[in-house]
Amino acid sequence: MANQYDEAFRRSLEDPDGFWGEAAQEIDWYKKWDKVLDDSNKPFYRWFAGAQINTCHNALDRHVDGGRADQLALVYDSPVTGNTVKKFTYRELRDWVARFAGVLRDEGVGVGDRVIIYMPMVPEAMVAMLACARLGAVHSVVFGGFASNELALRIDDAQPKVVVSASCGIEINRVVPYKPLLDGALDLAKSKPRRCIILQRPEGPAELTSGRDVDWDEAMAKAEPADCVPVAATDPLYILYTSGTTGEPKGVVHDNGGHAVALKWSMKNIYNIDPGDVYWAASDVGWVVGHSYIVYAPLLNGCTSILFEGKPVGTPDAGAFWRVIAEHGVKCMFTAPTAFRAIKREDPNGDLMKQYDLSKFVTLFLAGERTDPDTLHWAEDLLQKPVIDHWWQTESGWPMAANCIGLHHFPVKPGSPTKPVPGWDVRVVDEACNEVKKGDIGAIVVKLPLPPGALPTLWNADQRYIDSYLSEFPGHYKTADAGYFDEDGYVSIMSRTDDIINVAGHRLSTGAMEEVLSAHPDVAECAVVGVADQLKGQLPLGFIVLKVGVDKADKDIVDEVVGMVREKIGPVAAFKQATVVQRLPKTRSGKILRGTIQKIADNEEYKAPATIDDPAILGEIEDVLNAIGYAGARNEAAS
Repeated sequence: MANQYDEAFRRSLEDPDGFWGEAAQEIDWYKKWDKVLDDSNKPFYRWFAGAQINTCHNALDRHVDGGRADQLALVYDSPVTGNTVKKFTYRELRDWVARFAGVLRDEGVGVGDRVIIYMPMVPEAMVAMLACARLGAVHSVVFGGFASNELALRIDDAQPKVVVSASCGIEINRVVPYKPLLDGALDLAKSKPRRCIILQRPEGPAELTSGRDVDWDEAMAKAEPADCVPVAATDPLYILYTSGTTGEPKGVVHDNGGHAVALKWSMKNIYNIDPGDVYWAASDVGWVVGHSYIVYAPLLNGCTSILFEGKPVGTPDAGAFWRVIAEHGVKCMFTAPTAFRAIKREDPNGDLMKQYDLSKFVTLFLAGERTDPDTLHWAEDLLQKPVIDHWWQTESGWPMAANCIGLHHFPVKPGSPTKPVPGWDVRVVDEACNEVKKGDIGAIVVKLPLPPGALPTLWNADQRYIDSYLSEFPGHYKTADAGYFDEDGYVSIMSRTDDIINVAGHRLSTGAMEEVLSAHPDVAECAVVGVADQLKGQLPLGFIVLKVGVDKADKDIVDEVVGMVREKIGPVAAFKQATVVQRLPKTRSGKILRGTIQKIADNEEYKAPATIDDPAILGEIEDVLNAIGYAGARNEAAS
C-alpha cells in the first residue's frame, strides 16, 4: 500500500505543476504566476514565471501580521562572547531588518543590486541578509575570515554596491580581525563598492576608512525603515560562491519564488517541524545550510531559529550542543557528522549529555558529508532518538535525499540518506548515462528539470552552468557524487566521483573503506584517499584520528583496521597501510579535504583551499606522510 511519501514522490514527478502549485499556496504572492514551470528555454528552467513575491515579507511581516508578532523568531547564543544570549520576537526582528533595509536604501541599494556580507555568526548577519531580500537586492555571504584574495575574487564577480562586515570574528581562543582582510580585498579588487558598513564589536574594534566606511550603529540611528519591495519570483535572492575545479569561484544562484516554496515545504515534510517549534541548524550563515536552515526555512515556517556562535567542542566543552538544546527547547537539530565525531572523540561515553534535560528534543539530522554508520549508531545509542542522515549540496539549496519523516518515517539504514526527496528524480548511471543495476556504483545524477529551490544557473555564467553540471550527462544534472540504489529504493552516497579509486582495474569507493575504519572502537574519525602506485594505479591509504584516552599502541590499531578492511571488503581493496594522525584537514563546514591530502601524498603541487579551517594541519599531514614514505619522501626514494 502506498504511503504519503510514495504518493508525494510520484505526484511531484508526474504532475510537477500541480504538486508545486499546491505547495506555493503556503506562501504570500503579490501576483500569482502565469506558469508554475516555465520550460520554454531549456535547459534553463524557471519556476513560478510571471509571479511577484518578497522573501522577507514571507519570512517576517507575514507572521507579524498573522498573529506571531510576539513569538520568538531568533535566539542568539554565543559562548565565545561570555555566554551571551539574546532573543528577538518576530516583531523585533522585522523592525530591525526594516531599519537596516533603510540603511542600505540610503546607500542607493535597490532591486537587483548586489551586497556582499562578510560577517561572523552574529544576528546582524541575518539582519543584513533579510534586509537585502526586503529591498530585492541580491546578497552574497562570504564566510567571515576568508583570505583577502578570495574575498577580492568574489567582489569582482558580484560587483557589490555595498559590503557589510564586522570588525572581527571570535574563535575559541582568539579574536580574528576582519577589517584588515576586507581592506586587503578592496585593495586587490578591481570593482570598488560605494560603501562598507562595519559592525564594531567590542572584542576587536576596527579603524574606519574615511569616506568609504560607515559605522553600523551610526547608520542605523539615522535610517528610516523600508518596506518590502515586490520582485519577480525568478529574480535572484542570493549568490553563494563555491569552489570550482578551475580554482575560480562559481556563483551559485538561488531565486526568490521557487526557493521560498521549496524551503517552506521542506520544514514540515522532511523535518516534521510545525510553526512555533524551535529549530536549530548548527552551521554557519556562510554556508548553504546556514542560508537555508538558519535564516530562511525556519522563518518562512514561523519557527524559532537558533543562531549559535560557538563550536561543538571547546565552548567550553563537548557538552555545548546539549546545553543549547536543553536551554532553548530545541525540537530538531541539524548539523554535520564531523561535529558529532568531534563530540565522540572528546566524550566517547556521552557523560556530558547526561547533565542536561533533552526531553523536548525529537530528531537529529546530519548532512555535509557522508554519515558513517559508527557515528550514526553512537548518536542513536546516546540520544535514544532518531538520527537521520540526509544529502544535498550548495547547488540544490535543500535536501535531495532524506528520510522525509513528515511524510513517512522509513526504517533507517546506516550509511544511506534513505530515499530521494519529492521533486528530485535521482538516477544512478554509467559513463554513457545508462542506468546501472541495483547495488552497482555509478554516477549520481538528477533528471531535469530540477525542482524549485535548486540553482537555475550560475551568476553571469550560463555557459559555465551548462559545462559544469549539464553537459556530461545530457538531460541530467551532474551531482559529482557516486553511489548506488539498493533493492528497497534507498540511495547510498559513497563518495565524490573523484573519490572512486581504481585499484588494478577495480573501481572502489573510499567511502566504503572509511565505513569499516570508523567501526573500530578506538577510531573517532578517519579518511581514506587513493595514492598513486606504479603497479596498481592507485592504492588506498587510511588516516585515523583516535578517541581521547586510547592507550593502545598506534601500530596495533593500524594492524587491526587493515585486517578489518581485508575481512569486510576483501583483498581486492589492497588496503595495507594506514597511519594515526592528531587531526584531519577540513573546511570550515567540516568536509575533510581528501583531494588535498591525496596531492600531498603524491608529492604534487597543491594550493591550500580558501575554505580550510586551519592551514597548519597540512604541514602536520605532510610530516606524517614523509615518515611513511610518501609526499617529499617519494622523490628521495626515486632518486
